[in-house]
Amino acid sequence: MKTIFTIIFMSAAVFVSAQNFFIAHRGASYDAPENTLAAANLAWETGADAVEVDIYLSSDHRVMVMHDKSTKRTCGGEGYVIKDTPSDVLRKLDAGSWKNASFKGEKIPFLEEVISTVPKGKKLVVEIKCGTEVFPYLEPIVAKTKKKSRIIFISFDWEVILKAKKIFPDNKAYWLSSDKKLALQKLPLAKEAGLDGINMQYSAIDADLFAAARQHQLEVLAWTVDNPEEAKRLINLGVTFITTNRPAWLKQQL
Repeated sequence: MKTIFTIIFMSAAVFVSAQNFFIAHRGASYDAPENTLAAANLAWETGADAVEVDIYLSSDHRVMVMHDKSTKRTCGGEGYVIKDTPSDVLRKLDAGSWKNASFKGEKIPFLEEVISTVPKGKKLVVEIKCGTEVFPYLEPIVAKTKKKSRIIFISFDWEVILKAKKIFPDNKAYWLSSDKKLALQKLPLAKEAGLDGINMQYSAIDADLFAAARQHQLEVLAWTVDNPEEAKRLINLGVTFITTNRPAWLKQQL
């Protein structure tokens, strides 16, 4: 009888195992200024399995780590549009003070700077926010680094993620979406194109979507989860990659 009760209890529990990966959204962005070296390094220090960052191309063709099209929200002032501004101007901006005075002087990083922080055994998830114009400049950065195998690509733009997979066939690539209905339609196309899976807003993931993805041998990643109960629900479904603003805290809660 004791053995039966033990089995029932174990089947109902949620286990965070080596199979679960916590991706730090824009770095450890709950505690540090997003998409900065400070946020990336804090994520590594506190045990994140991967860091996610966003990229745009500057006017002088440098790959800049930034979520928004302009600098207004995170760098203060009127704001510069990334694609229309040279990198030397962007690099003079303060990307840290908006979060906390202790981060004053944090720069908008170049992608290669963030890549250099990735420890052995960890991954860097690169969300391509701009269009296909970035690839002639992204390709040599990825080719040059010894950490190429640790880079994963994601994008909301279907054509962009397809091209990313074509240019970097050995790197994992996932299409981003928050639309379950559209995702179900895209699954066979994603499989045909060689994508590794879909990266969905967590609330759009349910048993039906997960099962359909499995039928096409595609992975399902989740963003952005800061609620332990939602994380448990996703883990019980079988989702192994969970993006969160609070990787260390969420892992502790589970």
